[in-house]
Formats: sequence, structure tokens, C-alpha cells
Amino acid sequence: MKQQLTFGVIVGSRGFFPHHLAKEGREDMMAVLGKLGYGVVVLSPEQTQHGAVQTPDDARHCAQLFKASADTIDGVIVTLPNFGEERAIVDALRLSGLRVPVLVQATPDRRDIMKIEHRRDSFCGKMSACNNLQQYGIPYSLTRKHTVAPQSEEFARDLAEFAATCRVVNGFRNLRIGALGARPAAFNTVRYSEKILERHGISVETLDLSEVIGRIHRMNDSDDAAQAKLAAIQAYVPTAGIPAEALMKMAKLGAVIDGWMKETYCTISAIQCWTAMEEFFGVVPCTVMSMMSENLFSSACETDVAGVLSMYGLALASETPSALLDWNNNYGDDDDKAVCFHCSNLPKHFFESVVMDFQAIIAGTVGKENTFGTCVGRVKAGAMSFLRFSTHDRSGEMRGYVGEGEFTSDPLETFGGAGVVRIPRMQKLLRYICEQGFEHHVAGNFSTTAAPVYEAATKYLGWQMHWHAAE
Repeated sequence: MKQQLTFGVIVGSRGFFPHHLAKEGREDMMAVLGKLGYGVVVLSPEQTQHGAVQTPDDARHCAQLFKASADTIDGVIVTLPNFGEERAIVDALRLSGLRVPVLVQATPDRRDIMKIEHRRDSFCGKMSACNNLQQYGIPYSLTRKHTVAPQSEEFARDLAEFAATCRVVNGFRNLRIGALGARPAAFNTVRYSEKILERHGISVETLDLSEVIGRIHRMNDSDDAAQAKLAAIQAYVPTAGIPAEALMKMAKLGAVIDGWMKETYCTISAIQCWTAMEEFFGVVPCTVMSMMSENLFSSACETDVAGVLSMYGLALASETPSALLDWNNNYGDDDDKAVCFHCSNLPKHFFESVVMDFQAIIAGTVGKENTFGTCVGRVKAGAMSFLRFSTHDRSGEMRGYVGEGEFTSDPLETFGGAGVVRIPRMQKLLRYICEQGFEHHVAGNFSTTAAPVYEAATKYLGWQMHWHAAE
């Protein structure tokens, strides 16, 4: 899923400001984007004066250039090396027809060269550009500082956050989620509105669990797909003590899911487990799901479609694997700590060390021999971002919450995949979750990506979001 992003660049300029600043500003921005590995679509000095956008004709040239590259442009950067012509900037965006995130950057003046031949006034011009973007109804993002030099470390951080926002927005566009099996009868909490998701451009493709098992029964142990998946499972996680029959069942399950996901153009999945998979097939799907999540094709259990969307949002932002966790236990008397747990299908990226084992909870009901395939271990310490999206039927809207904390190294002796989390003002967060009626599942990720996810969801997707702040 990792990919190089390509940005369209609009170089703003205004006629009675120094033109050499536009020339230098374009060159500086091109150099920075190239150094950081981003692709660029920008007017050349042969197409407009210094490759900038300041006249109605310039705006049309820029719009045509962007239209021709619409399939490759992930976001647009408006750079203001001088005041900039706000009308030309917004016309270029409107006429291009692009519906991607926009970042507005203004280059700072130097107080030692403020004469007419060097003064930028981009400090002021940025306000005019943003005012016009508001008038045109074009959503946009801002750098953390009002003015920031393209070559600075601050702007590199701004770009990284903007790139994460672009990945989330574009990754959700025309997304297809595979839902394999029915919602477990005991889990009303994972109910969701497929129609609300569809209204936001996210489709759900369903497959009955009986069809999954039926396709498995038609597959021979010697099939290339089954053998390839078996080898991948054995290379992924230690399997000592796991019966060969159970491993082959997992391999066939994985091969069938992989094939169906490709057939239906699904990127991520939510899979029924509890307890039909164990009773009528004889393994848990945890390792197969863990492998998908590890490769950034997020997969959630208990057919939690909104949960896997949350996982994928964090995976897109950070380009690292996400897990779906239960807000599961208090951690002693510490109000800012809790135990996050799952049985587990956590990606191995989450663990200090991991082995395959049986599912301790379900084993008491269906027998240990039918529950092999969990990924068991202690979640490692590190930065944590958490996220939950949900469909809200009464308002007919998407909503969610996001924030940051950390996975800690506090002692914990339990089973499954579990870790201790510390989140500032956690009691306030827990109260918010309960007051608003959110699910007990939450997506977690080893990153600090709350800001770009919040930006993507609120500003560009139009979803109702709560950001749990540390202070």
C-alpha cells in the first residue's frame, strides 16, 4: 500500500510584487518536494511567467495541467513566495475539478531585507488566499506556523502531516470493504449502516460464511494457493505444537479470502468468528487476519465493518499496521491507564514476541482442538494513536473520535494479545465514549497521527469528530 504521493503545486504571484521571488519560490518548493520523495505537477516557466499563477489565462493553463494529471495528483500545495493573486489561485483549483486536499504555505519575510525589491507580503497574502478559498467552498489545510520557509524542518513536518491526510482522504474514496459472515448474535455493538457508508463513497461487499466454507471444501490440499498460503503462515509466526490439519485449514481459509477479495476489488475486511468458525470449521481465523493487517490490508473480527474502517484510517495515515482492540480492563487504580486486549488477531508488528496458540476463551465452549490459530503475545511499548469511526443512524452521519497516548511496559500477566495503554485524561475519554454510545472496539496504531486523521475526517470527508486532547 505504501506509495509515492504526487502533489499539484500552484505558485502564487502578484504583478506588482518582485517577480524574482516567484521564480526562486518555485525552485525552492520543487527542490524540497523532490528531496522528500514526492512527485510534482506544476506549470513550467515556459507556460507562464516563472511557472506562477497570477492571470486568468494562467489559472486556465494550470487547471488544464491538473485535469490532465487528475488520476495521479493526491493533493495540491499552494505556495506563496510573494503576496499571490488570490483570484487566480482559487480559479485554478475550481476549474481543475480536483477534489483533493489543499495545503496553503506562505514564505516568511526577512526583517533585514524589507525594501520593495525583496518584500514578500505573503504573511498578508495567505489571509486573502484563504478568504477566497472559503468563498469558493474549497476546503484547505494550513501549516502549523502562519509563515514557514519551504526548506525548514517545520515545513517538512507540515508536509508529512499533509501527506497523511491525503492518504486517508484518497484511500477512503471508492473504498470497498469485504464483510464475510453475519454479525455475531451477541454483538449488537458492531451494528452499522451500510447505506450511510455508501453515501460517503464506501461500499460493503458481503459473502456468507457458508460460501467461504464451501469454497474451502472444494480446494485440494495440493492447490498452489493453499500451499503458498501455508508456507506464508509458517514463515509469519512460530507454529510449534499446532496440528498440521489446523494449519492446512488456515491456509485454505486464507487462500479463499485472498481470492474473493481480489474478485470483488475489496481492500479491507471484517470477518465473522464467534463461534461459527470454530464450531463448523474447526480453527480461528486470527492468524490469517493478522497477516492481512500486517500487510496494511486491515481485517477486523466480529464483522465490525466500522471497526476495520477505523483500522484502515490509521494505517493509511501512518503506513504501518493497525489493530482492533477492546477497551477491556482497568489497570489497577491508575485512572489514566487501561488494558487493551484481543483474542488475538493483532498484526505481529504489535508484539514484543508472538507465537501461534489456541483461543483460550472459546476453547471452553467448543474445545481446544477447534480453536488453534490465535497470535499470542505481549504488546510492545511505544507511541499510540487511537481511532473509532461509527455510523450514527439517528443523525444519518458518520462520526468518531481520535486521540493519542502510549502503549506502556507496565507488567501484565494474561492471555491473548494484550497491552497496557496510558492516555492523558482517560476518564474523560471513557465518559465521552459511554455518553455518546460508542462501541467497545477501538483501532490502535504505533504512531502519532491523530492530527492528520482528524483533519481528513472533519475537513475533507465532512464527518463529525471528537479529538481527545491531552490537556
